[in-house]
Amino acid sequence: MDQKKGRQGKKKVSPEKNQQVEEEIVVQSKGKQQQKETKKAKDNDQKKGAKKIEKQQNIKGEEQKVKQVNQGEQKFDLGDGKFNTPRIKIASWNINGIRAVTKHESAVGYLNDSKFDVICLNELKADQAVFDKENLGAKFGKHYFLYLNFCKCKSGYSGVAIASKVKPISVKCDIGVDKHDKEGRTLTAEFEKFYLVSCYVPNSGQKLERLGYRTKEWDVDFQAYLEGLRKKKPTILCGDLNVSHHEIDLANPSGNKKSAGFTQQERDQFSNYLQKGWVDSFRHLHPKEVKYSFFSARNNCRQENKGWRLDYFIINKEATDAIIVSDINLQVEGSDHVPIECEVDLTKL
Repeated sequence: MDQKKGRQGKKKVSPEKNQQVEEEIVVQSKGKQQQKETKKAKDNDQKKGAKKIEKQQNIKGEEQKVKQVNQGEQKFDLGDGKFNTPRIKIASWNINGIRAVTKHESAVGYLNDSKFDVICLNELKADQAVFDKENLGAKFGKHYFLYLNFCKCKSGYSGVAIASKVKPISVKCDIGVDKHDKEGRTLTAEFEKFYLVSCYVPNSGQKLERLGYRTKEWDVDFQAYLEGLRKKKPTILCGDLNVSHHEIDLANPSGNKKSAGFTQQERDQFSNYLQKGWVDSFRHLHPKEVKYSFFSARNNCRQENKGWRLDYFIINKEATDAIIVSDINLQVEGSDHVPIECEVDLTKL
């Protein structure tokens, strides 16, 4: 089309028509603007709804979490340490990994059993970050306050815990000796009438590579720490002490005299400790009973009752009569160790 023909082809539009077109354009523009505003409002409502749901989920998640102490910041939830019954029940268990053991129904049931006033655990094999991320505290009953001491030098190693119905007066991680404290092996809770020490003693190693450290350094310093506690209050030590004291305490003594946990050095150090005025409560109450707390996962050891007694409740001699029950629970599964349990008469402390 040439310019001349183009000009001639255009029709003349009246002013009224122009005004009508302009009004239609304005209406269309307002309509689009309203659509945008409506969509924006809808998006905002959806975002608010999502945030509300997320907040509700977070609140729900927090409610499910156990009343847990952040060990990394050393902020402990403390109280008066008073139990409201004259007798209490304490359990101690080397769980060989908190994540692994809580996959077993019987183990989770045990950690939620309200009959215990205190449950002590050894060998958590988890650090603070993993414990929090996986909300492992929720595996415990809500009636417990949970106190934790993790290994600081290696991930997935060592670690101890105390779950208590009563808030302790004080809680102490480790024993105050730098060369020992990095592995997170002890946790001490002070209650009204006694100290309770949850402990996972270092293993001397498959090739006895840590035997010297264990017997000449750890045992010496740890025994000194316990002596300091007993001067203030009666003291109960519990946990995996990694020693079978006498031949009655393991199934094959003759074949294990050079094995970690039954070397003469370890047994002598344990004897030395008891001779200072401490009592192995199980052997005190059951002088001749053969019962084990650890079973190797190999060769059907548990089924054939071929094990070691490595886990103990120890109390200072002056308070021996306070422990009226001390036993080993062979019914619970989930670890290569089984729980040990005791009942304490607080009126005798």
